[in-house]
Amino acid sequence: MDRDIVGQLVSLGFSQYEARAYIGLIGQEPMTGYALGNLTQVPQPKVYETLRRLADKRAVIQIGSDPARFVAVPPDHLLSQLDGDFCRRLAEAKAGLAEIGRDHGEEELRVLRTLRTWPAIERRAVALIDAAERHVWLSAHSDQIDGVRSAVQRADVRGVRLNVLCLGGAGPELSRGQVRSHDGAFDPDRQARKFAVVADDRHALWAQAADGVRWECMAASDPLLAAVVTGHVRHELRLQAVVADFGPELEARYGPGLGDLLAPGTA
Repeated sequence: MDRDIVGQLVSLGFSQYEARAYIGLIGQEPMTGYALGNLTQVPQPKVYETLRRLADKRAVIQIGSDPARFVAVPPDHLLSQLDGDFCRRLAEAKAGLAEIGRDHGEEELRVLRTLRTWPAIERRAVALIDAAERHVWLSAHSDQIDGVRSAVQRADVRGVRLNVLCLGGAGPELSRGQVRSHDGAFDPDRQARKFAVVADDRHALWAQAADGVRWECMAASDPLLAAVVTGHVRHELRLQAVVADFGPELEARYGPGLGDLLAPGTA
């Protein structure tokens, strides 16, 4: 008996005995359980129980009762039944899960990818930028910009609009979009490293290394996370535009590093 076919039926929900009994009946005249057991090596104490389960699955049909004989439903008909049953169960599960979702609409879990090494973060960022079709927001220190510079230039050639903030050095040259650089003079924590990418207002990555070495990152295709990260990058770009024009006046008003801009203890 073909073990591959037995295994395929098992994967469709048949037991080993059921699969062997059904295959043994295919193309045969109606058979008694005793004859089928001898043919398929299904143990005699199990063969009639197995045939009853197959009848419940509509895989075999019982003919007569003295003695009971069984015939296999044609394989194409059986597979059509299995396909219909699966689609029905899938539709029922979908409806049931949707109902549960409505009942718990006030609370929902979001799945975020976690990355903990810079090479993994950089690869993910490159993938996001390479997949972008319309718009990219990017904020990074100059030493991190180097790892995604080629992806940024490819996106620029494709016609993607980029808004890039580069801390501590010059950013990439673009034919469209904007690039702003700043030296971190108004950054309260120069040791920390932050890195942010948003592609097409949906795919986002936010990473930071509080000590400048050990990275933590979350990434997801989630419009809410994308909106949060975009808001951060947009705010930083606007702040740097203001600082570029009014830096001395702001520092005179709010002190070195704009330390007096926030209330004590909130910086």
